[in-house]
Amino acid sequence: MKRSTADLILAGIALIWGMTFVMVKNALSAVGPATFIAWRFIVASLVLIAIFFKRLREITRAELAAGALLGLALGSGYLFQTVGLQFTSTGKAGFITGLSVVIVPLLAAILLRKPPGWLTVLGVAAATVGLGMLSLNDDLRPQPGDLWVLAGAVGFALHIVGVSHFAPKVDPVRLALVQMIGVAIVGTALAFVIEVPTVRLPFVAWGAILFTGVLATALVFTLQTHVQRFTTSTHTALIFALEPIFAAFFGWLWAGEMLGPKELIGSALILAGIVVSELSSSGENQTAKDAEAAEV
Repeated sequence: MKRSTADLILAGIALIWGMTFVMVKNALSAVGPATFIAWRFIVASLVLIAIFFKRLREITRAELAAGALLGLALGSGYLFQTVGLQFTSTGKAGFITGLSVVIVPLLAAILLRKPPGWLTVLGVAAATVGLGMLSLNDDLRPQPGDLWVLAGAVGFALHIVGVSHFAPKVDPVRLALVQMIGVAIVGTALAFVIEVPTVRLPFVAWGAILFTGVLATALVFTLQTHVQRFTTSTHTALIFALEPIFAAFFGWLWAGEMLGPKELIGSALILAGIVVSELSSSGENQTAKDAEAAEV
């Protein structure tokens, strides 16, 4: 596969993920966030089990343990994001979720003792200013929905850091399967505790569940795993930075949501921070590889 083809497919994945924000927001008028997460990941787990059933039979304790921890981070990310979507616009939620890319180097510095470079610090600063412009009211009070989505971004960032730590040591497909099943179990448990889960849902809810579970989770994961081998990690991350732009576009197209001038500037600063942080991260990784090659 040509790199241009792989990049185009990854852009399609970002498009699909951007579409999910407004779909999920509309579905939440008929279903609770925990119930939605439970059904989404039950559907995704069943699809992935059907595709990779043979690999599940060889699962190890290490993969179970790592998958459980990563599933907790991933589940918290999706749950907080879904709760937040009830109280904020899809466009704002998309850009705030994108902050996970900026939060990753900060968590890596704390948890993995990898100090960020100056470009990363610049990206974090730009994204922080952008977050303030996007989320603070005129009286400088943060909006609750945005805080929930920001908590979700932290969960996604923890998941990214955890994957970078565990993935090289275990089978990536089995690791992903355990995560999906783990999120489905946690989501189901929460749904029974704080909501009244049911299968009697309107079409808008089941449509969003099936779209996000089958296409935006299970099949996209399989496709991403395949095509990422034909492009670079930097290309992948930068292409995925299109996700919040697509989220804002579909929020405008399908829900009539509009971002004001201040919010647009804040969104642009967040996007700039994401790109700068990712370029800095890829540059630092390349420098480390060059140093290792020189030592050899």
